[in-house]
Amino acid sequence: MKRTKIKKILTGLPAGEEIVVKGWVRTKRESKNAVFIALNDGSTIHNLQIVADPAQFTEEVLKKVTTGASLSVSGVLVESQGKGQSIELQAAVIQVTGEADPEAYPLQPKRHSLEFLREIAHLRPRTNTFSAILRVRHAMAYAVHTFFHEKGFLYLNTPILTASDAEGAGETFKVTTLDLEKVPRNEHGEIDFEQDFFGRETNLTVSGQLEGELAALAVSEIYTFGPTFRAENSNTTRHLAEFWMIEPEMAFYDITDNMDLAEEMLKYVVKYALEHCKDDLEFLNERELQEEKNKAQAERNELSLLERLAFVVENDFERISYTEAIDILRQSTPNKKKKFQYLIDAWGADLQSEHERFLVEKHFKKPVILYNYPRDIKAFYMRQNEDGKTVAAMDVLFPGIGEIVGGSQREERLDKLVQRMDEMKIPREDLWWYLETRKYGTVEHSGFGLGFERMIQFVTGMGNIRDVIPFPRTPGNCEF
Repeated sequence: MKRTKIKKILTGLPAGEEIVVKGWVRTKRESKNAVFIALNDGSTIHNLQIVADPAQFTEEVLKKVTTGASLSVSGVLVESQGKGQSIELQAAVIQVTGEADPEAYPLQPKRHSLEFLREIAHLRPRTNTFSAILRVRHAMAYAVHTFFHEKGFLYLNTPILTASDAEGAGETFKVTTLDLEKVPRNEHGEIDFEQDFFGRETNLTVSGQLEGELAALAVSEIYTFGPTFRAENSNTTRHLAEFWMIEPEMAFYDITDNMDLAEEMLKYVVKYALEHCKDDLEFLNERELQEEKNKAQAERNELSLLERLAFVVENDFERISYTEAIDILRQSTPNKKKKFQYLIDAWGADLQSEHERFLVEKHFKKPVILYNYPRDIKAFYMRQNEDGKTVAAMDVLFPGIGEIVGGSQREERLDKLVQRMDEMKIPREDLWWYLETRKYGTVEHSGFGLGFERMIQFVTGMGNIRDVIPFPRTPGNCEF
């Protein structure tokens, strides 16, 4: 008999059905007349209760049924007599397929700290919290692909190995096959990368955007969804060295079209989560409410997780210029009373998360899109506005998290692009192929980037980005 998933059992199988179920023991409790086993197979956050008559099983078998052990159980579904479940499995055969030493198994039936669980990332998917996050993460990835597929975008696989640094920040991981014990040098005493595998200095990509633009300027609309890497030595709750990015690029889109697409996409994926991850989100919502009780009043979220998700779906995003935002922030009570950690004084300041959240949560009480940023704080490829001070950049701001999407209309004018690259000391010869797209049939085009882990943080309510990716890579940590 084939295995039946617990999710299917709990959402439709009738009493009287004979089945086989397989999974891992969450808890076991014993009484004189029955042994109750909570079994979970990861298909749902809910456990299936197994009821075993101790008279039918040897003491040796039941002794091996401990938290963490894997079981194969066959029996008949019956209506449950207890609270919390409508159906349970009356066990006829129990096979312990993998034992777990109850003294050594790290995941005991108690609350574990997130810090501890990061140390055992190989086992944390077995907890309710992390199995829920993995299911939500899967659903969000599916929603992203579905959204772009339905809109006629092509999924583009951009290189992981590249010789370009899209942002020009220099925070890249170098890739080499050179013998580090005997690094070859050229006549100037510099590392001779001509002897390396690619014949030049190479790194892991920080973005697929530049390559995405190349494809968009041929097939109109593409998106990337892949791993990116940044060697930023920041040990914070917001930084990862390896993370996943979603980056659409669209020919014939101006900045307004770009904002429209970002808003439509974000509403689509959040709505998808609300409709398809109901059980997991209700669990995560309750988990967050319990966590909030231990926080100071000022640190608590004003909206619950489910309220924040509904907040995004149900509200049109407010659109304001950077200049308008600076005026609002400068005149705000937190700024005047010096409550902001970073006070807003003059135009040109790079906004921090506290400023972005104030605009969303306090001032407008809806998601916000900021546009037309100072060009001096933005990347070289953003289209320069006629005022000579700003670029056609845009950021989408969400409650509880601040910036979630960053994008711009790209600079399609060759002379303007070359001028900006020269100003920022970006060598033209390194991006000759990028410049050629502005020589041959250039068109207005736009794009944006959505950090997938940032999105999962928002949807799950997790406070640390290390808890929304299965195996986080951070400074000093490349375990598992």
